[in-house]
Amino acid sequence: METDPEKAFRQTGWAGLKARLFHLYFVLRRPMTLGVRGLIHDTASNSVFLIRHTYVPGWQLPGGGVEVGETMTDALARELAEEGNIALTAPPVLRSMHFNRRSSRRDHVGFYLIEHFSQTAPKLPDREIAESGFFPLDRLPQATTPATLRRIAEVLGGEPSSPYW
Repeated sequence: METDPEKAFRQTGWAGLKARLFHLYFVLRRPMTLGVRGLIHDTASNSVFLIRHTYVPGWQLPGGGVEVGETMTDALARELAEEGNIALTAPPVLRSMHFNRRSSRRDHVGFYLIEHFSQTAPKLPDREIAESGFFPLDRLPQATTPATLRRIAEVLGGEPSSPYW
């Protein structure tokens, strides 16, 4: 019997309704949505930084939407600061662009590798971020989303890059 690994991470109930309303707001503001995500790789400990949102299930890479008048790298820097107290200390490397068809028919994501950064303080939980932290590559949280695992495998495991998120 075949199971869909994405099913456990689909948004349902009140959280799903909130996520859909949030996405509808962006569809009305921006007919095509553009987002950024960052793979923050601590080369010294061979670990990656992941977040767990309060409104969607699973551990994910930090990131978010690019606002009007904002560059992708500006959006990435803003999201990293908001979601992880992380500051870029060198330009991030754009690794790939993805069509996020699971989110909508309009969503695209720029995916960056970040190996030069500083963290001013551990990120404390708030209304958006329930948990965050660095995880060794061989001990990622069990609830890491399939898309996150794919991106890590593409960048750090030599897997071919998919055009889909």
